[in-house]
Parts: sequence; structure tokens; C-alpha cells
Amino acid sequence: MEIYLRDEFETLWRGKDPFVEVEKISGQILRSKEGRITLQFRLDGRGYFLKLHKGIGWREIAKNLFQFRFPVLGAKNEQRASLVLSQIGVGTLSVAAYGEKGVNPAQKASFIITDAIEPSTSLEDVALQWRNYPPEPKLKRAVLRRVCEMTHLMHANHINHRDLYICHFLWRQYPGTSSNTSPDLALIDLHRALIHKKLPYRWRIKDLASLYYSVMDEKLTVRERLRFIREYSQKPLHRALKEDAAMWMDVERKARKLHAKAIRKGI
Repeated sequence: MEIYLRDEFETLWRGKDPFVEVEKISGQILRSKEGRITLQFRLDGRGYFLKLHKGIGWREIAKNLFQFRFPVLGAKNEQRASLVLSQIGVGTLSVAAYGEKGVNPAQKASFIITDAIEPSTSLEDVALQWRNYPPEPKLKRAVLRRVCEMTHLMHANHINHRDLYICHFLWRQYPGTSSNTSPDLALIDLHRALIHKKLPYRWRIKDLASLYYSVMDEKLTVRERLRFIREYSQKPLHRALKEDAAMWMDVERKARKLHAKAIRKGI
């Protein structure tokens, strides 16, 4: 068994079983699927998110493996990823409580409570606003640069997100951020994140293609796309285009497949 409780939950649950107490939490249920419940709640005026994992069963594990997907077995992924990302300078979730018990991977119970990032706006919503009210070029460049920095740091430290879309970047305090400062962004929804000894090529491509796909409808200019390549690669542009040409072609190809699939599904 593994338990971490920050001060407010340590005080609230002192002498009690956290796994019993976490079941009593009520709030707005945002998702209930595949053995995981996600809900938003408030405690003493503060906002939190709870993800409660109750085991997905061997059938779901087998289904994921058959589809060559890593199944999410509990809250451990999110807890580890949030800790490492914070250490390397990538804005992300703050963990208020975490627990895991059980040995059987199909029935393992776990939970994670994170602080709500308030106030904040997802970059997806920001992009929609910018279609009608374009920002100052300086501010748009600052956002692009910060997304590149965060993605580069994550991959340089051998972490992949597996759901890297702009909707999972939250902008704290938007729209009050000055165009002269780096936007304060937080990367969320880490339950599928993986930490490797060395980041496999296919996971790098998946993250980059997902990110590119999620901004395709924003009509990025050629200059903006080249700026992303330069900032992410941390190399002069001519070197990045020469040394990583095959990788960026794979990213483009996969992103366009995702976009075509979304169109077919009417998303």
C-alpha cells in the first residue's frame, strides 16, 4: 500500500482509512468509464479533482494489449508524471492526495486528488477566441514558444503524454497575462503518460502529431510551423530541417491521418 496526503487531507482523514474516505467524496462527475471515475469537488472553498480507479478487469487489459495499447491500471501514472514534470520545469498538476493498494493489476484500487487550476482557460478555447479576435503577434509567439519548450522538456526527459492536444494545456490567469511575459501554462490529463529510460521514436511521433493535428484548423502560417520545429528541436532551423527531416515528415503524415479520421467521424 502507498499513501500520500497533503496537510489538508492528512488533517481531515487523521485516524481514518483514506480509501474509505475518498469514496465518500461527492461532486460533479465528469467521467465514468473503464473502472475510473473523475469528479470535481470543493473543500473549504478550494477546488479539486478526484480520479478514483477501481480496476479495469482482465478483459479490458486484454483488449488494450490486443490493440497494442498500454492499459491504464491506476493513478500511479498520473502521480509519477506530475512529480517528474514539476521537477523539470513543466507546469502541471499539483497532487494533494494519492493512494494505491492491491497486487492484482486487474483489481488494483487507487486514487489521486489534484488541485483545480483556477482560474484558467484551455488553449483550445483560447484558439477559438483568437479566430474572431486575433492576439498581438508577440503574444501568439510567446504561447507557441512555451508549448514548444514544455513539449521539448517532456520528451528530452523521456516522457510521453499520449493525449497531447491543445485542450490539455491550461493557461493560468488568462486573459490577464501580459504579452511581455511567458504564458503560465499547465499540462494536464496525465493518466496515460509513460516514463521511459529512452523515449521510443513512435511515442515522440504520436505526441507531436497529436499536437499538430489539434491546431490544424487554426491555419498556422509556414513561419509559425517552422518556428515550432526550431523551438522544439532546440537547433538552428537549417540543422533541424536537415537532420530531422524524416521525423517531421512522419509527424505531418500521422497528423493528416488523424485529421482525416476526425472528419470522417464528424468531430
